[in-house]
Amino acid sequence: MLNIKPLSKPLQKIAQLELGEIPDRIPTDLENFKQWIGQQPHLRTCQDDQFLIQFLRGCKYSQERAKEKLDRYYSLMTKYPEIFSVTDVDEAIFRKHHNVGSLLPLPLPLNDSGPRIMLFRFNYSPKTVNIETVFRSINAIPQVLMMDDPHACICGTIYLVDMSQVTAGHLLQLTPPFIKKIVTYYENTLPLRVKAIYCLNITKLTEQLLKLILSFMSEKLRRRVFICGKDFQSLYATMPQKYFPQEYGGLNGQLDKISSEFNKKWDEYRTYFQNNVNYGTIEALRPGNPIDFDDMFGLGGSFRKLDVD
Repeated sequence: MLNIKPLSKPLQKIAQLELGEIPDRIPTDLENFKQWIGQQPHLRTCQDDQFLIQFLRGCKYSQERAKEKLDRYYSLMTKYPEIFSVTDVDEAIFRKHHNVGSLLPLPLPLNDSGPRIMLFRFNYSPKTVNIETVFRSINAIPQVLMMDDPHACICGTIYLVDMSQVTAGHLLQLTPPFIKKIVTYYENTLPLRVKAIYCLNITKLTEQLLKLILSFMSEKLRRRVFICGKDFQSLYATMPQKYFPQEYGGLNGQLDKISSEFNKKWDEYRTYFQNNVNYGTIEALRPGNPIDFDDMFGLGGSFRKLDVD
């Protein structure tokens, strides 16, 4: 028997129209996916239906793309556990940096039934914490959304990236190899579709950082990046002001409360994360050639001109 959370009628309609989901075929689609997993000697993966169906949904039911994404998901988790693998959500340093609230899912999805809106802020101190520790708690939040948030799973995510607190210390930590790992994780590994990225409060200091980040994105994702500077008026046509958090003049939650409330999700998914110790890849057993991580995360890409409103 399938163990998948039911969708509301509006979300089910979107899943069918935009993702190609056919409810009657879900058992067969999942069984085919699981059979492939069972044939991969190098892959140790969660078999939860809710987890696996998100890779199918995130890849619009392309089995081949879902296989690639799932493999990459566990490959990154295994190769870079200090950034992508969380097994203990009760770890003091994990909760401490979550409570800083650098990445938070806002309560109301866009238009009340669309993509989940995520706010990212550089509000951590690079003097007291390394960037791997910060992003380890940040990167675990989408993993919860994969299991828990039907709006993110079906409609995707929208990121509001506030760069007003970026300092020279942040820039020193954001090396090109690290940025490429993060871009790969969010664009090519997580099965949550990124629908738009709105970059807010761009300054001369952050222009070069943004150029570097853009250079590692695919052209498809670059077209979804919007540079807003300090004037949000141009945003309100597509992102009405009410969907911003209260601290940004909107009605979409108080950031401290959102961060505090999300601790209940860590409690709820405690066992889910504990089970991550059992999952990953064994590159020595991979059929064919092992993944060349040095090549994958070597420098590349090209800069583009920024137009700051």
